[in-house]
This record gives sequence, structure tokens and C-alpha cells, in this order.
Amino acid sequence: MTEPATAASKAPGLAPDEPGPGAGDPPALAVDRVGFGYPGRRVLDEVSLSVRAGELIALVGLNGCGKSTLLRLTAGMLRPDAGRIRVAGADVSGLPRRAAARRVALLHQTAPAVPGMTVRQLVRQGRYATRGPLGMLRDGDDAVSRRAMADVGVADWADRHVDELSGGERQRVRLALALAQDAPLLLLDEPTTYLDLRHQLEVLQLVVRLRTERRMTVLMVLHDLGLAARFAERLVALRDGRVAADGPPADVVTPDLLRDVFGVDGRVGRDPVRGWPVCYPDTPTALAPAPAPRPPAPAGRPADVPNSAGGEAR
Repeated sequence: MTEPATAASKAPGLAPDEPGPGAGDPPALAVDRVGFGYPGRRVLDEVSLSVRAGELIALVGLNGCGKSTLLRLTAGMLRPDAGRIRVAGADVSGLPRRAAARRVALLHQTAPAVPGMTVRQLVRQGRYATRGPLGMLRDGDDAVSRRAMADVGVADWADRHVDELSGGERQRVRLALALAQDAPLLLLDEPTTYLDLRHQLEVLQLVVRLRTERRMTVLMVLHDLGLAARFAERLVALRDGRVAADGPPADVVTPDLLRDVFGVDGRVGRDPVRGWPVCYPDTPTALAPAPAPRPPAPAGRPADVPNSAGGEAR
């Protein structure tokens, strides 16, 4: 796993007087007994999660189990009606929107069309949280947006219009937009949506590389359990708005998980070369009633997850 940033290697997005993560510092993300719902529908209930700096975690589960809602709460776009979410020790609900955006970058599952906008212009929008409205009036790219385009391989497309790009190319540009926020915590909501197999692999391999090079913490939602087990070092499975499983892919991905979380009878094997779990779903099955949740561990204490846990991130 990537070594966390130290005081000599400050995490991105923090002001000069803000300490970077190190020994004794709070988790990069601490979700403490969070609940959230809409009128007539409870989405999350008593969710607790602790994420160390530098971890790469995948959230998995059926549609509607609360994965995307948890990302939006973490980004400060929604407020929990119970519990608390802290990013690097700060309650994200109490931060102004621009301050939250300097700590957390969220790549949404879908994005509105941007007719007439070039790659350069779109990526520069990620600098708003740092530069502010007056700073955005200045022409030209700053070093952070130039690095974001270079890191995802879109610098040569800077003057092309976004709506002329393929789906895989647009996803790279959107990732550059998120990186331009220069935040230490990156949230990805279904980054492989609508992509073919080749572009799915390219995007996830890019995320793994950027996580290492930029010393970032990454929390991503993936529907494909096979890709999640391959690329993440830790899986968190949600069912009915609660954490149903949390740990290394080799421990979490089991026939019981397929049945109890995904409603599928199936088998689980191992890739013969790399060793990550491989799922063989057979037939849909009725979900059994969810068991009563165990008392969550305190969110301020990092989860006991081995550094070598699963995934292509190693």
C-alpha cells in the first residue's frame, strides 16, 4: 500500500499551516454511526467506517443500498440526519462548500453535457475551490490543472471540445477535473459506467497509479464485484443501508456474500495467476432478512486491515 504523506510530503489540498497525515493523526475519513433518509425511505442507518490515509476502498452492493448517498454525504453535498462524518478530523457538515471541496473531490456517476467547452476549460473548473470567483477570471492554466491533465494523459487534447471525445476519453477528462481540486480524498461514483471492457481497465489502472503517485486516499463505488476485488485492497459491502461486510477482498468475497448481499447463488474461485477472487454467479435467489447489525467499532480508530490485502493496487 502507498505510504501515507508525511509532514515533509504534504497531502494535496491542505493549506501550508494544516498538518499532513502522519503517526497519531486522525483517519483520512471517519464515518461515525451515520444515518440519512428521504421522506418515506431510509437510505443509510448506523453506518460506521474508518479509512486510513492512502487506502483504496471499493463500496459494493445492490442498487439503492446507499453507496452513492454515502459519497455525497462525505463530500458535504448532503447532511446526515444522524451521526457525523469527519475528513482529516474536520466535520464535513460544518465546512463551507469551498473548504469541503479542498478536502474532498467527488467524480459523479454522470455529468451534464458541456457543449462548446474545451478540455482545458472544463479541467480549470476544478480550481474554483482554491482560486475563488475572482481567480477564475484570470486567463491561463495554473500548475495544478496542467499536472491534472498530464497525469491522466489528456494534455494533448487540451484545446479539443469535450463533446467531441469518446466515452473513455471524456471519463479521463472528468477524472482530471476531480484531480484539479487537489484534494487528499478522492471519491469516485461508478467511474467505469458506460465504458467498454478496455476502457474500464484503463480507468481503474489509472486510478491505482494516481493513488500511488499522488499519495491520495480513494473511495470508489463499483457495481462490478470482480473489478472491485481485483483493484481495491479493501471492500465494504452495503445492504439495506448498513455495512454488511468490510475487509480484504479475499475475506469478503464469498458465496455467502453473493447470496446475502447480492441475492445470487454462486461460486467463488481464485485467479490462477494473480490470486484475486473471481465470482461465478449461477442463479438469482431471494434475499434473506438482514441480520441485526453488530455494534460498530469507534469510527476514529483505523480498521485493522492488512497492508497486503488483495487487489491490483499492490
